[in-house]
Amino acid sequence: MKVIRKKRFLLLDTRNVMSADNVELKVGCVIKHNANPLMMEDKPWEKRFDNLYGNVLYDEGEKLYKCWYSPFIVAHSSKNMSLSQRKRITYEGHDSQEMGICYATSEDGLKWDKPDLQFISFEGSYRNNIVWRGPHGAGIFKDTRAENKSQLYKSIFQGLKTSYSEDGLSWSTARKIVSKDKIAGDTHNNVIWAPTLEKYVAFTRTWGKTDRKLEGPPTKINHAWGREVSRIESSDFMEWSRPEVVLGCNSYNHQPYAMPIFYHANTYIGLLAIHDQNSDRVWTELAWSPDTKNWRRINKGEPFIHCSEDILDYDYGCVYACAAPIFLDNEIRIYYGGSDWLHTSWRNGCLALATIRPDGFAGYEQVNPKKIGVVTTQIFKQTGQAIKITADIKGNGWLEANLFDEKNEPIAKERIYETSTDKLVFAPHITRLKSIRLEFKLNGAKIYSIVFEDYDSHNG
Repeated sequence: MKVIRKKRFLLLDTRNVMSADNVELKVGCVIKHNANPLMMEDKPWEKRFDNLYGNVLYDEGEKLYKCWYSPFIVAHSSKNMSLSQRKRITYEGHDSQEMGICYATSEDGLKWDKPDLQFISFEGSYRNNIVWRGPHGAGIFKDTRAENKSQLYKSIFQGLKTSYSEDGLSWSTARKIVSKDKIAGDTHNNVIWAPTLEKYVAFTRTWGKTDRKLEGPPTKINHAWGREVSRIESSDFMEWSRPEVVLGCNSYNHQPYAMPIFYHANTYIGLLAIHDQNSDRVWTELAWSPDTKNWRRINKGEPFIHCSEDILDYDYGCVYACAAPIFLDNEIRIYYGGSDWLHTSWRNGCLALATIRPDGFAGYEQVNPKKIGVVTTQIFKQTGQAIKITADIKGNGWLEANLFDEKNEPIAKERIYETSTDKLVFAPHITRLKSIRLEFKLNGAKIYSIVFEDYDSHNG
């Protein structure tokens, strides 16, 4: 039979969970690809991948991975600089540097090509992959809703300014957005179409007070301000709302730096970069929201994509997630910018790849392994549909799925004994009820998601 409708629910979204006993929500297992680093600073105009600020998509029509990334094209480079030199020579900062947007492609997402575009002049030559000189922190996405094909690709960057492109290569003159407040946007500015709101939603940076207590008079260096993630929205990509802080900086030592977001399974997910002021390193944590406004961090303080512990490894210093993940049948690809040394020091950058299992952002697992864990869902109205689950099973463990009707009477149960993705547990004829509730008993298991599927019984 042909699947005609599918609705997915992540259990990290607490709207889907009524109660939980002897379980906790934990971030999923991230695997860094053995081909890392995928792309390095190896061109004369790639002086420094400053956080990379990567934007990656897979173009189904062209069967091609595309990446827009932002190196400093005018700057001093730390290539071949020893660790002792990096510590001894003061990093010059950004004042005399120029950023650009570059473009790379890949057929498999692993081996990347920097095409000779001949669009932009660099040191007297057009033989490079630069598509734009100047923009800082550009977020780029393909707007498949766009009726005007000249606006198929949209960007937002420091200023805040916007631009359009038909092919992602030739961009319109930057236009300063109309907003009620001035926003610097010194970060990876990120924008998506939010389907539940039917609006464009962008995330940028503002600054706010923290818990730091100053000693002595405030200065440019000695201050209590910290980075915050702010949100703006627009119906037309031209006029934007006043920015509102959605993730504040309560702790000076752990500041939210940037947060690319995406929509998956009726949930907005954020890949939140956290800058640790003590170590001067940056890692990526996980957050979710029902509406792009109210955000909840998952395992706050625990990295989702962690930095390497090996000094000068390709991602020892910083990990900045790109926008946005690529969803494949057997894995989710999360590209990120890595750097081998500290955030405010000399460092070399790269494009890297981390993967997770399908729906494996976060799931429920037992707290006490000697006691069964229980997760009970909210009431669902998706009745008369096949019910599938995604879960990991360890060793001799198991997961038991129990189905209850509108009167909370047990209807059916099914046990699974192996790791599964979209595993059928209840057929449509069993779920023909007014409403249903699910209960999952965990023994050495971790559950991530539920799927409800409708079939066309007249087709196949």
